Amino acid sequence: MNIMLFHSAFGLRPAVEAAADRLRAAGHEVWTPDLFEGRTFDSVEEGMAFKDEIGKDELLKRAVLAAAPYSDRGLVYAGFSFGAATAQTLALGDDKAKGLLLLHGTSDIAEGVTVDEFPVQLHVAEPDPFETDDWLTAWYLQMGRAGADVEVYRYAGAGHLYTDPDLPDYDEEAAEATWRVALGFLETL
Repeated sequence: MNIMLFHSAFGLRPAVEAAADRLRAAGHEVWTPDLFEGRTFDSVEEGMAFKDEIGKDELLKRAVLAAAPYSDRGLVYAGFSFGAATAQTLALGDDKAKGLLLLHGTSDIAEGVTVDEFPVQLHVAEPDPFETDDWLTAWYLQMGRAGADVEVYRYAGAGHLYTDPDLPDYDEEAAEATWRVALGFLETL
């Protein structure tokens, strides 16, 4: 598969490159665009402030420009937290997209979006302060109404960005379970 993997609000950190390497080792071609142009952050608050400073429209433009040269290949869009939200937006707007792998995040779904049995897999902590139960239930129902084939995996007790070994949220058991399931999902596309 051809995978476009977007970073979280922490920026393009070593954990994103390690995830890309894991995907490459499984036979996938992976791109990791740097939407923050080299900036990384030590706290989610700093990253979110920088994200807000750049603005949603500019970040979306950067993401579209990063994906455009490869979209004809039929991309799987993937991302971590803020990057997952970005991946979701692009995937639902790309009629050649092959799938959507969301790690630690979701996004609003545009009115009138329809897809035909589009494969979507979400991995998220339980509970997650950024992805509340009510939000996830509504998101799941909206994705289903849009025509997506959605799988949701919850990880009890894990922190929000539990796949990043350099962050306090890291949970090795949950991270390994996530990658095992995610790699299986990618094999089915």
